[in-house]
Parts: sequence; structure tokens; C-alpha cells
Amino acid sequence: MYKRGSVILFIIALLFAAILLAPQAASAQGFGLCVGASPQVVQGRVTQVDAGVLVLADGRRAVLEGIRLPQGRLDHAPEEARQAALSLLGAMVSGKDVTLATTPPEKDRHGRLRAQVLIGGAWVQETLLREGRARVALLPGHGECAHAFYAAEDAARSARRGIWALGAYAVRAPDAVTKDLRGTFQIVQGRVVTADVKSRRAFLNFSADWAHDFTVTISPEDMKTFRKRRVKPQLYAGKTVRVRGIIGWYRGPQIELMGPESLVVLP
Repeated sequence: MYKRGSVILFIIALLFAAILLAPQAASAQGFGLCVGASPQVVQGRVTQVDAGVLVLADGRRAVLEGIRLPQGRLDHAPEEARQAALSLLGAMVSGKDVTLATTPPEKDRHGRLRAQVLIGGAWVQETLLREGRARVALLPGHGECAHAFYAAEDAARSARRGIWALGAYAVRAPDAVTKDLRGTFQIVQGRVVTADVKSRRAFLNFSADWAHDFTVTISPEDMKTFRKRRVKPQLYAGKTVRVRGIIGWYRGPQIELMGPESLVVLP
């Protein structure tokens, strides 16, 4: 009798575990393969959107992994672009239950969840990109969403939706990256004239005047990411690429590329 009761309790425990785990497994499916094979999936109710950060009812805060919302004046762009993005985001999630999927490292340096967000079958990041209210900004080693995100961004740019109707967010030619853009996030497209590695640092040059014109650099530390992904920067030579990042300045404009996810080779 005791043995039979133990079996019944074990079966009940298994059924209970299945009920608990089923919603998480199902919720992760909305992201396709973007969140990897074993994401940490949690539920939460959004009480407010604070400058693009989702504030949950239990006090947790979450940032939208893989995209960058317009920064208004910090982008040297109209403040209306930022407000339009925040308005759409707020309308989508404020006061609603959302599913958040994270992969290691699950939190940023401020302790906020770095999450892909799903609500009612809508993928929040993809929606913002498709509506032209954000740009792709992938972290090194987190390129799982790259295909879906770049496709959504390209569609919005082709249709000139949202920020893509504004000159401030135009894709720049290498010779159009000017000093006033220092510190801003930009997308630059052009042909790599030469690519080389010197003193363990990679340099992608977009003109013969490599000392003063636009350059993409890869630090020795970040070169480890490229080697891990089996990407040789030298092979970018002669290719037309679209690269994104914060504009720095050393003699001339430059972007320091942290991972291959932020550079796309164009046909």
C-alpha cells in the first residue's frame, strides 16, 4: 500500500512539474531560435516604461536586448524621434503581462535583465525595428537574433518608416563621418580598401589615406571574439560592408568593432 502511494505521489509530482514548465517552453517559441536552445524564461507585468527600460511589478527592470532606441539630442537628432519610439513601446507593454527570455550574462552592469520581450505573440524588439523606431545594436557573442533583426531594420529603412525618414539617422558614407558625430551611434557603409592586423590590432581602412579617413579598428582583446568565431578581419578587404557603433576620433573618425555581429558584408 505504501509503495503504491509513493508511485501515485511521484506521478502527481511529474504532472505538476510539467504544468509549471510548459508555459515557459511555449513562450520561448515566439522568439524562434533567437534566444538559443536553453533561455531563462520568466513572466512579469510591466508597470511603466522609464526611458526605454521596462519596470516590472516585482521591482525588476529589463532592457531590450539587441536594439538601440533613438536618443534624441544625444543622436544629434530631433527629440520627436525618441518620443515616438517611447510612445510605441509604452503602448505595447505598459500595464501588460510580458514574457522575458534571457541568456547569460542575464543582467547588465546596472543589474537590469537583458531580455528579448514577447507580448501576446508580438516580439517587441522586432516590432520596434520593423516600424522604424529602433536600430540593431548587438552585443559581441549575441548574434542569434542578427538575421531577424537586420531583416526588420532593412525593411523599415527601405520603406523610410520612422527614423529612416530623417537625415540624422541616414546610413553614412565613410567620407561623410564628420567630427560633430563623435560619441554618437552611427551606421557606416562603404568598401574596405585594405584590412590588416598590426601589433595584434586589426584595421579596416576605407580609403588610401588610412591615417585620417574613416577606419574600423578591432582591439587585441576583441580579436579573441573574432578568432573564436573563426572570422579573419583581413578577408574584409575589397568587400562592401555596413558597420555600426559609436564614433570615436583619432586623427580621423573610427568605430571600434567589438564583434563580427556589428558588421554585415553586402552583396
